[in-house]
Amino acid sequence: MPLPDQPAAAGAVRDTPGTGSLAVAALGVVFGDIGTSPIYAVQACFSHGLRPEPANVLGVISLILWGLTVVVSVKYALIVMRADNHGEGGVFSLLALTLRAARRTSDREADTGRGGGAESRAVWPLMLVGMFGAALFFGDSMITPAISVLSAVEGLNVVSPRLHDLVLPIAIAILVGLFVLQRFGSQRIGNSFGPIMAGWLGCLGLLGLRWIAAAPAILHALNPLYALRLIASHGWASFAILGAALLAFTGGEALYADMGHFGLKSIRVAWYGLVMPALALNYLGQGALILATPGAAADPLFLMVPKAFSLPMVVLASAASVIASQAVITGFFSVVREAMQMDYLPRFSVVHTSALERGQVFLPKVNLFLCLSVVMVVLLFRSSGALGGAYGFAVAGAMLVDTLLASYVARHAWRWSGWVVGLLFIPLLTFDLTFFWGAVGKIPEGGWLPLSVGIAILVVFVTWKQGRAIVHSLGQDRHQRLDDFVAEITPERPARAPGTSVYLVASPLVVPQALASALNRYRTLRNDVIILKISREDASKVDAPRRATIHSLGKGFWQVVLHYGFMDAVNVAEDLREHARHLPGVDLDNLTFFVGRSIFVPGPHRLRPLWRKKLFLWLANNVEEEFDYSRMPSEHLVQIGSQVEV
Repeated sequence: MPLPDQPAAAGAVRDTPGTGSLAVAALGVVFGDIGTSPIYAVQACFSHGLRPEPANVLGVISLILWGLTVVVSVKYALIVMRADNHGEGGVFSLLALTLRAARRTSDREADTGRGGGAESRAVWPLMLVGMFGAALFFGDSMITPAISVLSAVEGLNVVSPRLHDLVLPIAIAILVGLFVLQRFGSQRIGNSFGPIMAGWLGCLGLLGLRWIAAAPAILHALNPLYALRLIASHGWASFAILGAALLAFTGGEALYADMGHFGLKSIRVAWYGLVMPALALNYLGQGALILATPGAAADPLFLMVPKAFSLPMVVLASAASVIASQAVITGFFSVVREAMQMDYLPRFSVVHTSALERGQVFLPKVNLFLCLSVVMVVLLFRSSGALGGAYGFAVAGAMLVDTLLASYVARHAWRWSGWVVGLLFIPLLTFDLTFFWGAVGKIPEGGWLPLSVGIAILVVFVTWKQGRAIVHSLGQDRHQRLDDFVAEITPERPARAPGTSVYLVASPLVVPQALASALNRYRTLRNDVIILKISREDASKVDAPRRATIHSLGKGFWQVVLHYGFMDAVNVAEDLREHARHLPGVDLDNLTFFVGRSIFVPGPHRLRPLWRKKLFLWLANNVEEEFDYSRMPSEHLVQIGSQVEV
């Protein structure tokens, strides 16, 4: 059998996702938010006192089109999405690549005698920037579903003002139903929602073409000079225009955050093949309508529609607005999962919902938390108009963080030359900063909500990261190498008893704390001791014959790694018996499973102030362990606790 640190790649079943089907599914998940922006983006730009004169109309449409081009088509789809972390996207994937590059740079500096060391001085600042970007995304994840569903259900007010009192109950019911659907997986949801979004985008494109033909002068908006003139000619008022134009590409960061759900190729196919052309045509069409009828700036999208199709368009827009929530929900799952993998958050149970893409996950407890948070936001603000001030600030901040980290990765990980990085990223950074300052003005109007949530989440990230670093340093002192431990075993001591003990561990190379505690307490060992690690592989399934990697240490000790695909169910006892021929003489009918659980208590170690220490202790003592969702016979399971002072 191969050694424990060798992968079981030979037994992995590699799945090749169908790009076409995933692209359709991505329409109903990834592009829901940005695909519904035409409902309100142009209207919002003219709601701040901007007169619908031809120069202003051309400027607004030019600003939106070039914003989509620069932010989404170039920055995210072409550049940032190159920075995948084992197929995953999102700000934590970008942060992981950034920190690796920073540490490699530090090591090179140390090797050449130019300073540096084990940790570069840039590591913690970069880490804080990345964590704050992720925290802002968390805040936005609570707002987007609320405003999307509220704006759709508020269409009842147009049907009859008497239905106003039903808006909040119906919105909450729809949101709860949407979160209940998450357990079926993002691909199934996308397969259901995808055709609806495809129909919606098709309608947007056709409506745009109709009005472009009626007023072709709008094509002058393709010239970016009109956008620059608009900003230059309106002074401080231009920041309000920028903040409103930002609504046209909120959801652009979802392309990157949801990359693990559908894959890079399928998202690019959907964006360049349908979404971007449909949006561009519709925004040009809205501008053409306003050029022909300036009064249409009050509600340009629905005034584009022939009267006979007004009601069906309202129904389709409502369905599309509800679907818009899905992009942020799936992105939220991805970011939380990455945060757990990078040890910025404690572990929660993860359910994989697709054999095609490992990134398609459902997190039950996180889903419940987000559902309750969104409902609270709805009850707090009670209307989409009140939520409008909060919308956009978090997105602008997260986009700015993505640009900063991506520029560092391009220079230090991809090894692009300094002038190429400067030539490419300085304009992108200027673009993002401009829109960010436009969104800062929204803080008093509601932007305080994502900012407050972001700061609170950032505190959790930093507290957990620092607390775990303290625990890791304490563990380094306590852990003994397993081969040294086995070398000290003699036939006389300790005493041996019939049966087999199985110790579940994170690393098969060190003595499990549960083993050390049991030996210290009982002064005896079973005849056979299995040090077991559960390893999750990138493939959806691992063939049963290739499941186990087994290595004998002698004296009855065995190192075993059980390899599982992300869709495989864990059944430790059954899989050990399946490989009994590789464990000769081991009594697999008399297994006792030992797991260690650390109990964290206040201690003298530095984690200040006191409330942060209490926060870490609460998180650490409620973390889910591997055995909490692995199938092991409870009647043969022994938990051994040990106190850890923090």
